[in-house]
Amino acid sequence: MEFQLNSLTFPILLFILLLFATASAKTQTDTPSPSPTTNPFDFIRSSCNATLYPDVCFTSLSRYATYVRTDPAQLARIAIGVTLVRARHALSAISNVTRRADYEPDHRVASAVHDCVSVFRDAVDQMRGSLRQMGRLGPGSSGADAVRFQLSNVQTWMSAALTNEDTCTDGFADVEDCPVKNEVCDNVGSVKEFTSNALALVNSFASSVGS
Repeated sequence: MEFQLNSLTFPILLFILLLFATASAKTQTDTPSPSPTTNPFDFIRSSCNATLYPDVCFTSLSRYATYVRTDPAQLARIAIGVTLVRARHALSAISNVTRRADYEPDHRVASAVHDCVSVFRDAVDQMRGSLRQMGRLGPGSSGADAVRFQLSNVQTWMSAALTNEDTCTDGFADVEDCPVKNEVCDNVGSVKEFTSNALALVNSFASSVGS
């Protein structure tokens, strides 16, 4: 069964957003300035339409419209924060499955789950690194070039996180369907959608820097 975010999720994410909120004001790039009349919800919807899972994207990010406004950097930053929160919940859920997996008659189940926990933990660490990098975005002495370099790190880490998530589910390819497999793959599959969307929004922001 896919995990559900509990009531603590919003306060935790809000703390993350407030922690990095000032970074948005400090990020000075050559990105085109959006029209002041643009509605934040329209901006989020339009941005999400460029992702693979636009409905998931809009549903998860529109609640933060007040913080996003029409800032593509802030939208990408919040998307990573949302993904990180979900990934941490998924990692906890998957870790709790390992004990059950150890008792499965098919030993491949336990092996796949343990491998998944390992690579998924790496994915969570890569998301944390991405969020920290997004919080430090700034032009420095090289203007947009410095921002593009910083964003390239974020793109690399988020791509690596998505690869690790794929590695997790690929490990179950030869495992027969069972509750443990379905639970793990459902959890990871949901996070993969969020990771893909966050990466797409980062890519979109990166392509606009200096344009």
